[in-house]
Order: sequence, then C-alpha cells, then structure tokens
Amino acid sequence: MSAESKKAHNFIQSLIEDAIEKGEHTGKVVTRFPPEPNGYLHIGHAKSICLNFGIAETFAGECNLRFDDTNPEKEEQEYIDAIKRDVSWLGYEWAGDVRFASDYFDAIYDFAVELIEKGKAYVCALTAEEMTEYRGTLKEPGRNSPYRDRSVEENLQMFRDMRDGKFGNGEVVLRAKIDMASPNINLRDPILYRVRYADHHQTGDKWCIYPMYDFTHPISDAMEGITHSLCTLEFEDHRPLYDWVVASISAPCQPRQIEFARLNLNYTVTSKRKLRRLVDEGHVDGWDDPRMPTISGMRRRGFTPASIRNFCDMIGVNKAGGTVDVGMLEHAIREDLNTHAPRAMCVMRPLKVTLINYPEDRTETLELPVHPQNPDMGTRLVPWTRELYIDREDFVEEPPRKWKRLAPDQAVRLRGGYVMTCREIIRDDSGEIVELRCEYDPNTLGVNPEGYKPNGVVHWVSATDSVEADINVYDRLFNHENPDSDKDTDFTDHLNPDSLVRLEKVRAEKSLGQPRGDVPYQFEREGYFFFDEEASEAGRLVFNRTVTLRDSWGKGKG
Repeated sequence: MSAESKKAHNFIQSLIEDAIEKGEHTGKVVTRFPPEPNGYLHIGHAKSICLNFGIAETFAGECNLRFDDTNPEKEEQEYIDAIKRDVSWLGYEWAGDVRFASDYFDAIYDFAVELIEKGKAYVCALTAEEMTEYRGTLKEPGRNSPYRDRSVEENLQMFRDMRDGKFGNGEVVLRAKIDMASPNINLRDPILYRVRYADHHQTGDKWCIYPMYDFTHPISDAMEGITHSLCTLEFEDHRPLYDWVVASISAPCQPRQIEFARLNLNYTVTSKRKLRRLVDEGHVDGWDDPRMPTISGMRRRGFTPASIRNFCDMIGVNKAGGTVDVGMLEHAIREDLNTHAPRAMCVMRPLKVTLINYPEDRTETLELPVHPQNPDMGTRLVPWTRELYIDREDFVEEPPRKWKRLAPDQAVRLRGGYVMTCREIIRDDSGEIVELRCEYDPNTLGVNPEGYKPNGVVHWVSATDSVEADINVYDRLFNHENPDSDKDTDFTDHLNPDSLVRLEKVRAEKSLGQPRGDVPYQFEREGYFFFDEEASEAGRLVFNRTVTLRDSWGKGKG
C-alpha cells in the first residue's frame, strides 16, 4: 500500500493494518455486502456499501455482493434487481458473480448434519410459546428443552424427516446445543433450521426447511473466504454465536466479525418494515418516491453517487452511534451540485411582463454561461422577446424597506439581460395582477445604466419562446426530529403534510426542452432540480426539487 492508503480513516482500517503489520493477517482482504432482498436499500445501507467496498479497495482486495436470502416469503426478484442497480450506481463493482446464501443451502444442510453428529444440535418440538418460556430472561437462566438429550441417531432421522416434508410449519426446529444458562441469550440453544413451505426465488420448491440468518451468515462468509465480516452494532451480541458456528464445523476459513455503528438520521426512518408501511399504506408513491431515504428515491430526486459517498466519508465509521443531522446530507449534495450542476432559469409562479418599448417582431438570442464559475462547461442560448415572465414573488406594489426586486417605477436587471423599469400594472376583473408593462433600457446589456441604479437582479424567461413544465417541490418527509421515538403516537402521525407541493405550468428557459438526465440543474435563485424521466411524458416535463440553495448546516459549521 502507498503511504496515503496506509493512513487510517476509521478504526476498522486501523485494526486491519495492525493485524497485517503483526503478521496476524496475510493474503487478500475480502469483504462482502450482504443485503436481504426483502426491500429497497436506504441511506443506512449506503454507509455499509461504502465501508465494505471501500475497505476492499484500500487493501487492494475484493468485495462480494451476496444476498442473504433465507426468508423466501418476504423476498422478491424486484428487490434483487433494485439492489444490484443501486450498488452499481454508487460506483462499486463486486467481485465475480452475484452470490446468494441459497447457493450454499446444500453445504449448510451438511454442516447442520455435522453438528448433529458431534452432539451439538438437536431437533426440538417445543412450541414457540414454550420456547420463549424455557429461554429465561436477562436476569434468569433458561431451562433445557425436554428434547435436548435425544440421541444422535434420532436427531439425524428427524432432521432428514424435516427435509423430506414429514413435519408441518412450526412443528419442529433444529437447535444448536450450547448453553441455556449463558448470560448471552443468543447462545441459549438458538434455532438453526425451521420448517417453512414456501417457494424460493432461487431454489424453487427444492427445500421445505430453511436455515436461520445467524446460522447461514457465518457459513456463507466462510464458504466465500471472507476475511472481515463488517456488521452493524446490533450484531455485536450475535458475534459469540457467529464464532461458535465457524469453530464448531469444518469451515474452510475463519472470518473475523467487526461491528460498527449504524447510520441514524434525524427526520428520517430507515426501518425496512416502516418504509414498507409507507409504501403499502400509500403515504408515498413507491419505494423510489423522491421523499424516501432509499437509494432509488434519492437517485430519482437528484442525489449523485459522489454526494452520497462524500456524505458517508463525512460521518465516518465508529462504534459510538448517535444521530446524524439530515442537514449534513443536504450539505453534501449542495457541495457536489454547486460545482457540477448546469445553470438554467425557471419561473415557478409566472407573471407576464410586456416590454412596451421593445419591437413586437424582434427576438434576440442572449448567450449565458452554463456555469458562471466554470467556463469550460460552455454557454447556453436564451431568447429575449417583447413578452417575458418573471416570478410573482419578485414584484410588490408597496415595497418594504431594503426591497431588492421589482416595484412600480423601480428598475431591476433581468439575469444576463437588460435593465427594465415597471411603468404600469394590469389587473383582471377580480383585481388580481395579470401583467406588468415595463420599459427596457437598450443600453444596459452587460453594462450598468447611467443616472440610476437597478434595485436588484431577478430571473426570467421568454413568454413566447420557453417551455412549460411541472415541478415537484419536495421537502422532508417527517416534521418530527425523531418520528418513531414517541410511544404514544405512530411514526406516520409525524408525516409532513407539505413534503410534496406540485407546481403546474411553470415556465422554463427553452434549453430545458431537452433536459440532461445525469445531473440536476440549478434553477437560479430557486434551488437544484432534477429531470424526472419516469414521470415525464411526451409534451410534459417534470422536475423534482433535489434541495434548496440555502445551506444552514454548512453555514453553521463554517
């Protein structure tokens, strides 16, 4: 490794470097990302993806993508496809083919037989309620199952009968024989296999018994030669069981499990069960709704792979846990888009302006920069016509103190264009303002006017040579900092009713008629907006607001 790559960025990297220096680890570093295909990946998974693939890259090793598919009733091909797409979109490439825990079901079955033959596993017929009673509590030890002392031969036959479909769902289970008095409840004869009649998305109806996650995971790691199995902290108490499984079978290698704190964001929920409820109950428009913390939702909203990876670098990897301010995530996307997002103008609440001294049959083409700080991004052409649109919020009849936009008999500069002065207000029959009649100063293109000072700069588009679009103005999905913390309310009670505001028939500059789909635009003075190809149809453009321009978190840290 280079001197730069040897520099520890987190405690896991330090542990691996220390083991290498001491000769405790030799050979290639192999990690894995092991999602369960029972939902879409979210921002918490992004942290795990960046860590597992990042550690492998740091040590010139490999990272496998393996689906821990031990629960066929909740798993679907849709989730498998979505997870593969998300990992690739984030910029990572897994080693070899995609793997499945189900690839090892035959081997896992054989290892279970090995445990039975060693007297370390037995078939138990306690009901779920009885098993809970026998397990004991954190303060009291458990009691041995009355089936714990079956003979090896009887257990082998009963396990074969389980495999061959001679027991019903929940009738019997295979349990490890460890220690019912252990202070770690995970070691009190945990279940290794259960009977489950369900077709599997990979193995079909071959099996009617399925191994438990805590039995499958260490064996899958060992089968793949994983050297470092990186898990979130909720698996810390499961590590003794992980180590027991690997040590009790003829495993081809002994991976090391290391735990780190999971990502918790305020104003967000990342429980798959709760995210599924949001989808199933219609609170959002699917797993990829841009308000969801799923990677697919963030992608559709306009988050970039670089912004998510940078965010994961910013929050770091530790064992302390805690909650991260969602403003930090918003800061990460602003930092990326401020550098890379092309600029454009879009009038959200159009108010017509007629330049009374501009020729009706004349059109000018103004050349504006795509990015004012990056001339290499080129220029864009914006038509200037007699009839324009500005935003209604940029005009008031009675301007407050320090007003920096348009008002009667006051002048403003139109971004990249001329200076104009409001001369007349046109109203409809109800008294609503429907048009402003203004004079433009033909001597002010690119130069300051003589004898007066404009009152600010506003954005605009041509009324006759622009495109119509719909805007989804997205905000945070929840209005409570910790939406699932209140035991007296359901987390859905804290949904933000203003998390989505739809603006129809906004007017955007002509260049957006053929929008880019790889990066959001900065709509000047409004925020960052991403073209929603999925929602757009022929003749109808839809843009999603990625994030506002204002960065309160970044300013607070500056």
